[in-house]
Amino acid sequence: MSLLEVRNLTKDYGEVRALTDVSFSVDAGEFVSVIGPSGSGKTTLIRCINRLIDATSGTVNYDDEDMLKLGGRDLRHARAKLGMIFQHYNLVYRLSVIENVLHGRLGYKSDIQGILGLYSEEEKEKALETLDLLGLSEMVYRRCDQLSGGQKQRVGIARALIQDPKLILCDEPISSLDPSSSKIIMDYLKKIQTELGITIFVNLHQVDVAKRYSERILGFNSGRLVYDGPPDGLDRVQIEEIYGTEAGELIIE
Repeated sequence: MSLLEVRNLTKDYGEVRALTDVSFSVDAGEFVSVIGPSGSGKTTLIRCINRLIDATSGTVNYDDEDMLKLGGRDLRHARAKLGMIFQHYNLVYRLSVIENVLHGRLGYKSDIQGILGLYSEEEKEKALETLDLLGLSEMVYRRCDQLSGGQKQRVGIARALIQDPKLILCDEPISSLDPSSSKIIMDYLKKIQTELGITIFVNLHQVDVAKRYSERILGFNSGRLVYDGPPDGLDRVQIEEIYGTEAGELIIE
């Protein structure tokens, strides 16, 4: 059974159409990469899935709930099962690493508990275990503004993991990182998929990275889904359909 089903999803920004009639499904435990040129709709797609923005029409069914029909507490509870990793980390830099990670539990808290920062000992222990899993055990109490870009992104991953999500959405998580840090982040995402069984859905600019780590690739051009298939099916013709006629050289053999 599909964990995520997107059907006929369309998003307009005024007179500009960012997504046009997009349909696909994602099974539990898959590693899916989304590729396409800048402005092709990749970020809009992710933000429609987790309701950071509202779609114009269509359906987004996640874990048997129609995300586009939820509101208030129901939407908050649904988002609690849906991890999110941002391109620019989205951390509170004046706070410590563990404080940022514990923010991933806010979806399970009342407003008062969230304001007062009331977390159980079990949640704190889970945060420490997650940071250890991501190689950050020596930085637990360090302020996040003292971390490198790769370390900040690992904190973002830990914050998503502590939500106990079934699916993690990643919006260009390595676009601001050097090649070495990028490999570390992608290796951790793959480990999370293979060892923890969590579904990974990631936007990427790098075709070679998408082919190396993914079981399936979605290719977008001008807001339309033009490729949905395995990495080895992404040939020169498909690349040119996604990126344009000059882009066949992006194929990594």
